Amino acid sequence: MTKKALPAYISKSCFVPFTGANDPLEKLLRAYLEDYVNRNKAANVVAAGLRVLGIGLRPVIDHMTFRTLNVEKRAEEFLSLGYEYDKKPGVIKYDSWWAKVYRKSGYPVIFIDQAYGGKRGEKSLIPAWVKQFSDKPLHHVAIRVDDIEQAVFYLEKQNVAFANKIMGGKGTDLRQVFTVPEMIGGKPFSVLELAERHRGYAGFLPSQADGLMQSTR
Repeated sequence: MTKKALPAYISKSCFVPFTGANDPLEKLLRAYLEDYVNRNKAANVVAAGLRVLGIGLRPVIDHMTFRTLNVEKRAEEFLSLGYEYDKKPGVIKYDSWWAKVYRKSGYPVIFIDQAYGGKRGEKSLIPAWVKQFSDKPLHHVAIRVDDIEQAVFYLEKQNVAFANKIMGGKGTDLRQVFTVPEMIGGKPFSVLELAERHRGYAGFLPSQADGLMQSTR
């Protein structure tokens, strides 16, 4: 396999062959997350609070999302480090876009999405986003919360604004909400997602995901 060039903001030192916290995959994920937190105020608020308790952002991550024009090509970076395509849900289909999920035990889920080709994908926000920012940075990180209403309440006290109402009724398997997008050059860049899960549900609900996607316009 041809060696891919690293994103400009990720140091080659990520690939020093050590174990533990210096494992190549651990260092790669840390680099992506540090870049994301540095450019997303809502994520910075959450990360700062978790650092006070010695927890940090990494242990509470539900999933990390990348936008791209070619899911399979973008996934190569993670496949080369031990992630596997989750065949159980297969291709997750939405109105104007689709996604694949990649998993590795003990690591955050990687969610990669792209627009459909042709007329079906014309309404998707993804191609314009990728054209503006490339497919290298994270679009959003979802963190797992125990009580999504309580999490929203406390984050709003820290001047974190939310883009939409909570998706998913109380007591359902998956409830989600996005923060107002971080803006770069007048364009929506990244968001933070809160995710409340129950009964071991590890999937993604198309109807809710489409609603979240539209909240970032």
